[in-house]
Amino acid sequence: MHPDKVDRERVVQLTDLPNVGKAMADDLLLLGVRTPAQLLGQCPLEMYHRLSRITGQRQDPCVIDVFMSITGFINGEPPQPWWAYTAARKRMLADDAGDRPC
Repeated sequence: MHPDKVDRERVVQLTDLPNVGKAMADDLLLLGVRTPAQLLGQCPLEMYHRLSRITGQRQDPCVIDVFMSITGFINGEPPQPWWAYTAARKRMLADDAGDRPC
């Protein structure tokens, strides 16, 4: 869902989350995430690496941005577009070659 349309009080399904459409919801299901609440305590970088292993292919790094946006949102941050996290993701990946968990 577009971040401007997210109503925190009405987030029930994965597609109610900011930046999550059907394809990203399907990816979250592959990770075992069935409800938004299951994102609490999740590490975006670990989610990204797990998804790459599960699918057998390297995911676009922007997927990390989306994971950062939804884990931040579920932890109380305001909804933001995924690209608002690109700079933070690039810094995170530069530190310790991106292998440092959250």
